[in-house]
Amino acid sequence: MLQAVTEKTSESDAILFEIGKTFGGHVPNVFKSYAEHPPLLAANWEKFKAVMLQGKLRRKVKEVIASVISYDNKCNYCVAAHSAALRSMKASEPEIAAMFQGTYPDDFTNKEIALVKFARKANLDWHSIGNVELKELVDLGIEESEMLEALGTMELFIAFNRFADVMGIEIDF
Repeated sequence: MLQAVTEKTSESDAILFEIGKTFGGHVPNVFKSYAEHPPLLAANWEKFKAVMLQGKLRRKVKEVIASVISYDNKCNYCVAAHSAALRSMKASEPEIAAMFQGTYPDDFTNKEIALVKFARKANLDWHSIGNVELKELVDLGIEESEMLEALGTMELFIAFNRFADVMGIEIDF
């Protein structure tokens, strides 16, 4: 199991400080682990910010995508992290458990539910996605930029899932 970094470069320290500010003083172990290679830490933090903290989609939608992708990929670390994020957004444990089974929050629009399902299918069965599925999203009024955001969230968490599992990142949520 990879332990949290105890000695970091000043480059890593600055990024970890920013991460801590963003997460209310908590620096997730996954980012601490990346600190051993500052360019990788910087790249992953910039991508996290671009995907999770910017764009048209609500943060809650992205957290649900991160959670269900992590659940489907069996990444306990990322499930714990994003379930904690959802709890901070007032989601209950039964609501979170229901999301894993395909029941999404009552405050989600049909477009948001379709985007979560799309990202989930792209994670599990990407070869079966074709023009028909894309047209269905367009017919719901979903813009290409929103599709890309949902897929970008999926892509980010596939990578984090693999990294956290392979490196045995300790759950800190």
